[in-house]
Amino acid sequence: GPMFRYEKPQKGRFRQFHQFGVESFGISDVKEDATVILMLNEILSFFKIKTVLKLNSLGCPKCMPSYRAKLVKFLDSLDELLCDDCKRRKSLNPIRVLDCKNEHCQTLLTKAPLLLDGLCEECKSDFENLKSILDKFDIDYEIDPKLVRGLDYYSKTAFEFVSTEIGAQSSVAGGGRYDRLVELLGGKPTPAIGFAIGVDRILELVTIDEVKRESIYIGTLDKEAEDLAFQTAVTLRRTNRVDVEFEAKGLKHILKNADKANAKYCICIGENELKNGVLWIKNLDTKENFNIKTDSLGDFQW
Repeated sequence: GPMFRYEKPQKGRFRQFHQFGVESFGISDVKEDATVILMLNEILSFFKIKTVLKLNSLGCPKCMPSYRAKLVKFLDSLDELLCDDCKRRKSLNPIRVLDCKNEHCQTLLTKAPLLLDGLCEECKSDFENLKSILDKFDIDYEIDPKLVRGLDYYSKTAFEFVSTEIGAQSSVAGGGRYDRLVELLGGKPTPAIGFAIGVDRILELVTIDEVKRESIYIGTLDKEAEDLAFQTAVTLRRTNRVDVEFEAKGLKHILKNADKANAKYCICIGENELKNGVLWIKNLDTKENFNIKTDSLGDFQW
C-alpha cells in the first residue's frame, strides 16, 4: 500500500511510494532468513528483473554496542569533514552514516570499522549458515559491510536486491531480521524477518512478454453461413484451438473479437463465400487476407 517518507527523499525517491511486503514472525532459525530471501528471489526471477543480492549482518544486542562505540570514536576523529546529514546521524543513529550517498563522505569512510569484523559467535555462525544455504541453492550474492538499516530494532541479517537497470544502482527490494520490534511495541519478545518490494521501482523494470497469437476465430456474415461455420470449427478443432461466433455480425465486429481472442487467423463466411465455395481468411499477425477452397481446408498449414 501507499507509504510516506519522513526524511527528505534521496535522489530518485519520492515522498509517497508503494510497497508490497512479507513478514514472518515466531521463527529465529536462520533457515527462515534463507526462506524469505529465496522467496523474494523467486518473485524477482518470475518478473525477469535482473538484480544483485547484497548481504550484511547487523549483529545483535550482544555485539552491536561495542561496535557502535568504536564507530562513534572513528566518526569523532573525522571532526567537521562529514556532511550535515552525517553529523546529525552521528549522534542519533551512527550506523546510518555508513549508508551516506555523499561521495566525499564515502571516501572518508573507507577506513571505518566494520561490524562484520566484530560479530559475536552466534551472529557469526548464523551469517555463515545463511551464506552456505544460499550457496547450496546457487544464489549469487555480494557481502556489503556498509548495508545498514535506519531503525534500532533491526538485527542480524540485512539484505537488498539491487538493480543497475534504472540508472544508478537502486534497491528494488530489501529486508532483514527485526527480532526486537514486537517487544519495542509492548509485546512479548518475538523473532521476526521480512522484506518489502518497491512497487514503483519494479514497474519500471518489468517487461511483459508479447503473447503469441495461436488460435483460429470463425465468424459469420449471414445466418445461412452458420452450418458451414460449425462444420469448419469441428474439422479444425482436431488440431487447433478454435472460437466460433455463430450470430451473424459485420466484418469489423468479427475482426475486433478475433483480435480480443488473440487469434492468429480469422475466418469469415458470408453469402459470397457460400456461393463460391471458399473461406475468407485474415492472418492477424501479417494483416494479409486471402481465400482458400472450402474442400481444401485440411491441406492448409495453420
